[in-house]
Amino acid sequence: MSEQDIQLTTDAVVSLREITNDNLDDILRLKVKPEQEKFVAGNAVSIAQAHFEDKAWFRAIYADETPVGFLMLYDDPDTNDYFLWRFMIDQRYQGMHFGRQALKQLIDYVRAVPGAQELLVSYVPEEGNPGPFYARMGFAETGQVHDGENVMKLELKTAIRQGAEAQA
Repeated sequence: MSEQDIQLTTDAVVSLREITNDNLDDILRLKVKPEQEKFVAGNAVSIAQAHFEDKAWFRAIYADETPVGFLMLYDDPDTNDYFLWRFMIDQRYQGMHFGRQALKQLIDYVRAVPGAQELLVSYVPEEGNPGPFYARMGFAETGQVHDGENVMKLELKTAIRQGAEAQA
């Protein structure tokens, strides 16, 4: 069965997986919509940068057995700095809630680190940016700008409370 024959549904199980020689080409083929390219570097650039930054933690996003996206975290437990550095869902799979599920898993990953208090992310403040998506996920504007990008923060204690309320 080819990748084109696979019909994913929104109830596919989302997981974060290591990128290996076996799945690298699949991850490199993932692309955002052309109008979104100004918001996120390509996966090849991200993976190359990750190999030169010892604080980079990166994973492929899978829906069932299909690669659908990529994320990369600046992960520094020594200073409790956690920054969602890269995040993308392939244009074919946007709107299926795979990004939301993957981000929840990343938040859980950071929340499990002793001393982790917040997760930061930034975005280019242009039309079509992912800021509203991050806001729906609980991130709030900080008022800070870093390299021309607006910075948002998720307080992990708040995220824990929201998660507990959602389960109630």
